[in-house]
Amino acid sequence: MEIEKTSEGDLETWTVAEVAKAFRAGEIALIDVRTIQEYAFEHIRGALLLPMPFFEPERLPSQAGKRIVFHCGSGKRSERVARAALKAGFAPVAHMGGGFGAWKAEGEAYMGTDMATGNSVRVPGKNG
Repeated sequence: MEIEKTSEGDLETWTVAEVAKAFRAGEIALIDVRTIQEYAFEHIRGALLLPMPFFEPERLPSQAGKRIVFHCGSGKRSERVARAALKAGFAPVAHMGGGFGAWKAEGEAYMGTDMATGNSVRVPGKNG
């Protein structure tokens, strides 16, 4: 995990391995800030959708039960959302470096779309 100290608080950038481990253990709530269309085409099963244009940090739940980690396609939008959350006084804040592209590149499982049928299908990762 990389931590950037800002005037608003700590901005954490988690690796795919860190996010995957914590997500499987039920330790984090993973929030996808991509568009509805991107999410519908492929997404991490169990991740919550909160598209960046609709993001309002004051509506985020407390992190008392689970840490919140944001992700997007490449890590750019999730970093912007994380910084906005910090600015609104929500800390600590974390996002996944490299985004969903890194998640797939690391061989983690996800939900995709069968191009022949349009149905949602599980794309297994290297661990099944």
